[in-house]
Amino acid sequence: MSIPAAYAAVVIVWSTTPLGVVWSSESVPPVMAALLRMSIAAVVGFIILKWRRIPLPWNKQAVHIYGCSVLGVFGAMLCTYLAAKSISSGLISVIFGLSPLVSGLLAQRILGDKTFTKMRWVATFVALIGLLIVCANDLSIEGKGYSGIALILTAVLLFSTSGVLVKRSSANLHPFATTVGALLLSIPLYMVSMLVLDTPVAISEWGARSLASIVYLALFGSLVGFVSYFYVLQKLSPSTVALVTLITPVFAIILGALLNNEAIGLSLMIGASCIVSGLMIYHWGDLILSRVSANRI
Repeated sequence: MSIPAAYAAVVIVWSTTPLGVVWSSESVPPVMAALLRMSIAAVVGFIILKWRRIPLPWNKQAVHIYGCSVLGVFGAMLCTYLAAKSISSGLISVIFGLSPLVSGLLAQRILGDKTFTKMRWVATFVALIGLLIVCANDLSIEGKGYSGIALILTAVLLFSTSGVLVKRSSANLHPFATTVGALLLSIPLYMVSMLVLDTPVAISEWGARSLASIVYLALFGSLVGFVSYFYVLQKLSPSTVALVTLITPVFAIILGALLNNEAIGLSLMIGASCIVSGLMIYHWGDLILSRVSANRI
């Protein structure tokens, strides 16, 4: 698998996942929808492992990596599914755009990456301003919307922490093994969460769109997406991997508007633009500043 192809797969999957999450929990209880998604993905993934004869080790080091991955596969995804009941798919993707900043801060602390420069702090400030603008958007946030935003912010923290911890591990597991191992460990956690958090809904009330979305997310969101993500995570830095969130919010907002009739308010667009601008400053601000300084000399 080439790095560009894997990176492109992550972009496509992450752009469509927020809408898939919203659709899958339309008629299916959210945690049940997540459990079905991860269970299908685990079964199909395990079959592929056996077919391709990829080892699935359960030694201490491997289990540690699976455990770190579960922070994202279970923790971040659970929060996302719960939040999808109260906020739009576009808003979910926009807030997830903060993950490179969080990844960078965590990588500095955990991996010993280079410290935050003044430009990166400016980038963080601009992105946070964007988040505040989004939160002030009454068109996007109704009822339990603020709890949904809190859940997505928690998901961002768990997702970013998971990526940095996986990157820190010295073991070089196959991305498919990492994915399947994390899925298998997450299933019992989803089962317990379903009993505690879900309101039972009769199977006869499950809609076709929700079921189709669950299958799509199982095969593409959990397998293709996670495998591609863990692959590029092995090859690139966590903050570089998270750069994909520069692109996905735009696609996610457009898909939500076209396919799910989600309102695109002015505040949402301004806030999203601030977050994306903050990410651009975060990744390229120092380079541009150094070139400008060099030209002046």
